[in-house]
Amino acid sequence: MDLWQLDATDLERLIRTGRASAREATQSVLSRLHAVNPAINAVVRVLEEEALSAADAADAKQARGEVLRPLHGVPVTTKVNVDQAGLPTDNGVVPLKDFIAGHDSPVVANLKRAGAIIVGRTNAPAFSMRIFTDNALHGRTLNPLDPAVTPGGSSGGAGAATATGIGAIAHGNDIGGSVRIPASCNGVVGLRVGYGRIPAFNLTAPGGRPPGAVIMAVQGPHTRTVRDARLALEVMAQGDRRDWRWNDVPMRGPEPARPIRVAIVPEVPGGTSHPAQVEAVRQAGRHLAAAGYAVEEVLPPDIERAIELWHIICVTDVFGSLWPTMQKMGDPDGIAAMQSWLSLHKPADLETYIAAMTEREALALRWMQFFESYPLVIMPVLCGLPPKQGADVTPEGQAEVLDNMRAALIAPLLGIPGLAVPVGRHGALRTGVQIMAMRNREDICLDAGEVIEAAEGVVTPVDPAG
Repeated sequence: MDLWQLDATDLERLIRTGRASAREATQSVLSRLHAVNPAINAVVRVLEEEALSAADAADAKQARGEVLRPLHGVPVTTKVNVDQAGLPTDNGVVPLKDFIAGHDSPVVANLKRAGAIIVGRTNAPAFSMRIFTDNALHGRTLNPLDPAVTPGGSSGGAGAATATGIGAIAHGNDIGGSVRIPASCNGVVGLRVGYGRIPAFNLTAPGGRPPGAVIMAVQGPHTRTVRDARLALEVMAQGDRRDWRWNDVPMRGPEPARPIRVAIVPEVPGGTSHPAQVEAVRQAGRHLAAAGYAVEEVLPPDIERAIELWHIICVTDVFGSLWPTMQKMGDPDGIAAMQSWLSLHKPADLETYIAAMTEREALALRWMQFFESYPLVIMPVLCGLPPKQGADVTPEGQAEVLDNMRAALIAPLLGIPGLAVPVGRHGALRTGVQIMAMRNREDICLDAGEVIEAAEGVVTPVDPAG
């Protein structure tokens, strides 16, 4: 087996025990990148020289007998919307192509401190504002399972890279599904952490962010195994006190009462559901029931209202902050997609916005009470299949896209974790589910994910579809 095929856990073990070197691992992943990336355009900045230099430094460190960190020598990728010192934080925007970061964002710094080797930067839509990873600066990323449909967004490059073996871990971020949707579209594992779990900020953006982004946007990894998602979380979550939201809490919480009760939601209220995604949720429930979980089909509180609140808060934030900049600096498809969203969901006035934020707080309390009875909630990531490339540039198409992604909006609104894992297939595509829990309980999401993974089989890298 080639080194690029291994997950981070196995690869780090081989390097640590001297059966492979960090340089060999990095060269293997770079060779895979050169072989498959031209077909999918997932990595838009290859850091070959820097990666090989870092790998050599890692091997020298090991030869000196120094302490080795959890991702020693493991090749990873980072997304173009996060600061990485000496590189542009371009976010897929042409006028930002030379916007060089002077320092690493905490999540990048944590990966480096853990010994990871960053081999490249992955693509995102302009301003990271679509579930279609396409922009005028870097071009379109293709789904390796089916190039006619989206690889997801905004971390579509990360999901496609992970699926094809370009690194064992890919950094991403999520405000409306941007980790979980690409994971589902590409058939890999994606972890959206809860509010404050992973420290994150860009020093290239000193002006701050609007309230909705502050309470909803988080970082998270794409991986091919659930154990790697757990490992990546532990690495990414190392603290940085400059992020006032960061939670210094244990990675494992109190044991839930047994059997652990699971609420499954195969058909998410408020729109249409594809039978394949409905079946994926029920299949995940059967896997967990076979392992001793108590599984019921039951609805958490006010799902449709949660989706409405996400739109009220986010569209108002975007209209008042990002939209003017997008109109000046964005690409045509990104602008058209945003116009379509704004035509469907109008920005709120101040009174309505404050009322929505207040109602969000009340809804979060009702969900936390629900989690006391049902520590896990499982629903699809996408309620339908991955949409065709570019489907969001008209109001009609955008309405279908937003209907499809409605289940992904709940976790950001509430600030809770969501673990996307593949379950089942539909033709060339994987279907999948998201496992949600109370804030700071990524551990029980990952435990359940490992049960599902054991039944479904571990994800292995794919070659891009022709």
